[in-house]
Amino acid sequence: MTSFSAKIAEPADKTRQVVFVVYPDIVLLDLVGPLQVFSHALDPETKANGYACAVTSVGGGMIDTNTVVSIPSEPASRYLNERIHTLVVIGGDGANTAMDDTRVLDTVNALAARAQRVCSVCSGALVLAAAGLLNGRRAVTHWDDCETLATCFPDVRVEVDPIYIKDGHVWTSAGITAGIDMALAVVAEDLGRRSALRVARSMVTHMARAGGQSQFSPVLRRQLLDSTGRFEELHHWIAENLEQDLRVEELAAQVNMSARNFARLYTGQMGLTPAKAVEAIRIEVAQDLLGTSEKTIKQVAAHCGFNDEERMRRAFMRTLNVSPTDYRRGFRSA
Repeated sequence: MTSFSAKIAEPADKTRQVVFVVYPDIVLLDLVGPLQVFSHALDPETKANGYACAVTSVGGGMIDTNTVVSIPSEPASRYLNERIHTLVVIGGDGANTAMDDTRVLDTVNALAARAQRVCSVCSGALVLAAAGLLNGRRAVTHWDDCETLATCFPDVRVEVDPIYIKDGHVWTSAGITAGIDMALAVVAEDLGRRSALRVARSMVTHMARAGGQSQFSPVLRRQLLDSTGRFEELHHWIAENLEQDLRVEELAAQVNMSARNFARLYTGQMGLTPAKAVEAIRIEVAQDLLGTSEKTIKQVAAHCGFNDEERMRRAFMRTLNVSPTDYRRGFRSA
């Protein structure tokens, strides 16, 4: 088993103390993704590290992860009398055991009582829920654990789709890399958007995913539904010909089928009509252009085949619950 240790620079002002809680069999990326964000966020006023980070567990010592790497941790008891700015409970397969471990739950509750903000990454939400910290709150977790969260903790208002949710001082995030999105949003709230963008750029990631966006990749969803690749070339063709009039007859011709037979087979396999599929691809391409190009909203709408800005706005509101203007303003990449 490989282990690692890292010296993390601490800010002169210790008020932004971030305490991570781990336990055996966590997902390594659940921890190191947000840890990397907080460790490299600079205070815009002092230019020093904006946060002091600590990785803790109930008893301290080396903690196994879901990889060949084990991680060192401090005893969480060291922080029970400290002022904690942000508490982050990490997820992983071990969460199913941790949520029934009274030592873990007592520790999380004690730390949460000292914290200004409480967060979870992935299935860490199960631990927060078991500790009673999500009662009456909106919450999200990895899509594969949403049913467990809803069934075991009926007082939690589980939402399946969002990347992360902020409900008061409690934040929960979806699967794995969503923890990075949440951490960047926390940095933006604490230190300003510019500081968060600097971290995103250094990590070669995008600050383009808002909490309200879906944790499900539309492209991956299509690939999973179309496991045989029957419509893969069609989807690529649609994305490259969005300015055309993509009626069902035109789509059917691309796969050498009658319009009626194509519509029936496509809807049965993909779970949505061809027209809805075209709109989804138009929105995906528009999102990318809004976040990475200098095209005007009118130009993006035309490029993606929406014909006018209002039609694109309505499609965005239906699907993303945000307008193209707000999407670009808030979530475009660095």
